[in-house]
Amino acid sequence: MPEPQDAVVVRDLPIFPLGTVLFPGGVLPLRVFEPRYLELVRECTADDRPFGVCLITDGGEVGEVAQHEAIGCTARIVDFDREASGLLNLRTIGERRFRVLERRVRKDGSIRADVDMIDDDEPAAIPAEYAACASLVRRLVDDLVAREPDPMRQMIAAPYAFESAAWVSNRLCEFLPIPPRARQKLMELDDAITRLSVIHQYLQQHRVI
Repeated sequence: MPEPQDAVVVRDLPIFPLGTVLFPGGVLPLRVFEPRYLELVRECTADDRPFGVCLITDGGEVGEVAQHEAIGCTARIVDFDREASGLLNLRTIGERRFRVLERRVRKDGSIRADVDMIDDDEPAAIPAEYAACASLVRRLVDDLVAREPDPMRQMIAAPYAFESAAWVSNRLCEFLPIPPRARQKLMELDDAITRLSVIHQYLQQHRVI
């Protein structure tokens, strides 16, 4: 597949297919036990590099190699601990979206891909008509922090950007009780205001705001 013009291509990015969608700035805790993913974690921590998270389209998180969406988000490991059983608990934070250009499956079933990094959402303030979205996220964050005072165990990561359309829309996409496929479509949108508009409409329809 030809690379897009002006592409920022990352070669051989480790890919972790999951049944969830990761957004930039989002928190993703993982429990890792399969040898192929333990090796993935070892590589990423040794080289201080992220891995890619992609939503599964066919297959499962364990066992046979799963098929996955072409657009995902990189995750950086910020904390980990190993249980006596050998199971590894990770705390990761979403960083940047990417598009898979080519993927390769290794003999151990692990996936590596050449990916084109997608530009971050353009900085944009929250329009006045969507102010209720920012207020809702602020209440949700306050509740999460009150329930779990340890920052390394919270399902939200500082810095908080309640004035940013990208940050607020991404956090709402994570919190909303919607199917993973719908979450994926929202993550793929290349405009934060559009994403926020869709979420605002959903919240109004369900009488949340």
